[in-house]
Amino acid sequence: MNRENPDFEHQHDHSCDCGHDHDEDLEIITLTLDDGTEVECGIIGTYEVEDKSYMALLAIEDEEILLFNYEEDEEGFEITPIEDDEEFDLAAEAYYELFADEFDDLEDTE
Repeated sequence: MNRENPDFEHQHDHSCDCGHDHDEDLEIITLTLDDGTEVECGIIGTYEVEDKSYMALLAIEDEEILLFNYEEDEEGFEITPIEDDEEFDLAAEAYYELFADEFDDLEDTE
């Protein structure tokens, strides 16, 4: 599991060709990192912990799970890095409770 610092660019593609048999209907988005690198990710889902919202993403190329703060408004949504280590640990624990069974063939690389 990793924390990235993206500039967010949202592109739709409703399939994933990473070769795993996880849900092939993941919505694909493209993150542009601070260094200009683009990372295609499937949206695993959003969830709440202690009144804060998070988004879990699957980085398609290296099959790494990424967690972000998540905010939605009438214009769309925004994700930002989770800066606090304790907050990240809480978000990661909740992710495992909610989503890990669906992606149990992926290894945690944190």
